[in-house]
Amino acid sequence: MRKAIQKRMEAKKYVWEGAIPLQIHLHESQVTTLPPPPPALILAPRIGYLPLLVPLIKPHFSSTLPPGVDTIWFEYRGLPLKWYIPTGVLFDLLCAEPERPWNITVHFRGYPGNVLIPCDGEDSVKWSFINSLKEAAYIINGNCKNVMNMSQSDQLELWHSVMNGRVPVRLYVWSISEDFDDWEDLSQVDSWEKISYINRPIEIHKEGKCFTLHDAMKSLLPEFFSDESLSDSKLARVDFEDAQKIPSEDVSSNKVVEDQGQNAYEHREACCISSSAEIKLIRIQGIEPKLEIPFSWLVNNLLNPDHFLHICVCVKVPQ
Repeated sequence: MRKAIQKRMEAKKYVWEGAIPLQIHLHESQVTTLPPPPPALILAPRIGYLPLLVPLIKPHFSSTLPPGVDTIWFEYRGLPLKWYIPTGVLFDLLCAEPERPWNITVHFRGYPGNVLIPCDGEDSVKWSFINSLKEAAYIINGNCKNVMNMSQSDQLELWHSVMNGRVPVRLYVWSISEDFDDWEDLSQVDSWEKISYINRPIEIHKEGKCFTLHDAMKSLLPEFFSDESLSDSKLARVDFEDAQKIPSEDVSSNKVVEDQGQNAYEHREACCISSSAEIKLIRIQGIEPKLEIPFSWLVNNLLNPDHFLHICVCVKVPQ
């Protein structure tokens, strides 16, 4: 028992102390000196947010910036990065073949308000985080009173609720259509239109069997899975076009699909899903777990501080 607790604490320590090496370049249009400034090298917390790095980044580039008011934002290969998504999730989602350091670009002018919601620095990040925490608390407890006045006992109650009840999950589903032999050959995400952003709570209890990541994925993305309890003649085909009708922002569903078979898969293999699509990759906190791993372990060890389990999924869809 003591060894199990020690392992859990060690896993949590890795999550909370996990970091990504960043190499941050100032966009060439905002360089006013020669030679241009070297990139800033920063070790960014996985559970943190990019705007919180600004106090470290701005002094590095301040001497070369053009005059004007700062409207800071980040991009990766031309794609503006959504500041309210944890840094580790952005990395897992956008780098199918992880690159280290992660080369991203910072802008101090020309905020893309048509793509990103406004960010006024640390206060915006703080309130976004608190709102996520309220949302998670509402999913877990039916109200968010315990977040409104976060005493130590309230935090403990929220934690026990996560361990014993419904789990708030945020899915980032990246759809691809091309065939590839290696992740390095895969084209980069160039638009947020390719990412479905889905919130769905999930019940982790299941009588008589271990509730696995495979079970959870069937519950969270039932539109991609065939019901194994049915005969081939009764299988309902689900086209990805139908699945894409789900809004790309907040979605809530209580539907849980029961798994009638015991299946074990390697994480690089496709799941048993509808013939119209296949899941190629699942990544959580930089880890690519096997589908037979107990879902409770993921919940106990890989939650973000906002009490959501952030899951990045790459789905191959027919051309």
